[in-house]
Amino acid sequence: MSRAFAKEAEDVEDLPDRPISDLPNDVTPGGLHQIEQALAAAEAAHAAAQSAGDRAALTSARRDLRYWSARRATATVIPEPTDNSVVRLGHTVTIVREDDRRQTFRIVGEDEADPARGTISHASPLARALFGKGVGDVGVVAGGEAEIVEIR
Repeated sequence: MSRAFAKEAEDVEDLPDRPISDLPNDVTPGGLHQIEQALAAAEAAHAAAQSAGDRAALTSARRDLRYWSARRATATVIPEPTDNSVVRLGHTVTIVREDDRRQTFRIVGEDEADPARGTISHASPLARALFGKGVGDVGVVAGGEAEIVEIR
């Protein structure tokens, strides 16, 4: 086998970076913890891939390491809100939609959001429509209205 072919096989290009939002990386204290856990997992995966000589895993681990390092470096921890008069990051909010559906969710940072578990990103249209509003206020969400009935 020629050396040129072997060299080409050794050079594995990095995967493209994961997209990072242009919005401020505001996080809850729990969100910072999640980012730090993900960063530690990426560092461990990188070390394991290096020691195993697994180039594909190394490429993936590098990508994750770049992402989580950037997210950790830019994270701004927003303390848990103590004033429940208006909706802010960290609040749990209950709304009632026009069709009488009642929904409760917690507003968190982008990386910690998981709608299936009742958390939404502060960058989501719903959260943005409710920020700064209080109980009894109405926000326009997805072409409909939603009244805030509880903030905690």
